[in-house]
Amino acid sequence: MNHASGTLYGLGIGPGDPELITLKALKYLRAAPVLAYPAPLKGESLARRIAQPHLPGEQTEIIIRTSYDKNRQPVEAAYDRAAEEISGHLSEGRDVAMLCLGDPFLYGSFQYLFVRLDHHLPVVVVPGISAPAAGTAAAHIALTAGGDCLAVVPATLDEDVIATRLAGFDAAVIVKVGRHFAKLHGLLRRLGMAEKACYVERVSMTEERILPLDEVDPDSASYFSMILLHNREGASP
Repeated sequence: MNHASGTLYGLGIGPGDPELITLKALKYLRAAPVLAYPAPLKGESLARRIAQPHLPGEQTEIIIRTSYDKNRQPVEAAYDRAAEEISGHLSEGRDVAMLCLGDPFLYGSFQYLFVRLDHHLPVVVVPGISAPAAGTAAAHIALTAGGDCLAVVPATLDEDVIATRLAGFDAAVIVKVGRHFAKLHGLLRRLGMAEKACYVERVSMTEERILPLDEVDPDSASYFSMILLHNREGASP
């Protein structure tokens, strides 16, 4: 019996607040019979927790468990398995909604499925509110105006690479801070940027914290945090 292929929906569900989801993402989320989402090796999925108030129930759920380790082999294997399972549902005509924190293509996990499935199955990507966008709103910091240029920099890079990326930009967002906080704090102090830096953690969640960089305990920094930087006068936190 032939089945029309189902569609894979990559849904940006925002950075934390369940209300920061678009109407389009909400429509597809509620309609899809299969739900997929990333999760740590142990414990609950943050993406699913955010989407929980909107779930209709009785959906088949695919949990993609990965770690934040630098070793990519287990991560790639997890997405290989997920792509195979999702492909099976799609080939049977069942739509699959993949949850993605923030925006699917701004450091989003959905891209790992996209490259595996986009070539032969229908895919729809629904953009979401990114953590940097929510962070600037929560901190009341207008990072860019007029002709300002913005850099988005992963904290996982080496110090000299981060310094190079920051040079020449009017504003920057450093993401994935976590265990790299001490390195970043020292670097920004040496560059004379620390006083203009704002730390934002778990933006739009109940655990949200917004602090000047110098007031953050390095041991408390979360992976789900960012540092907002600017060089323009009149835009200080």
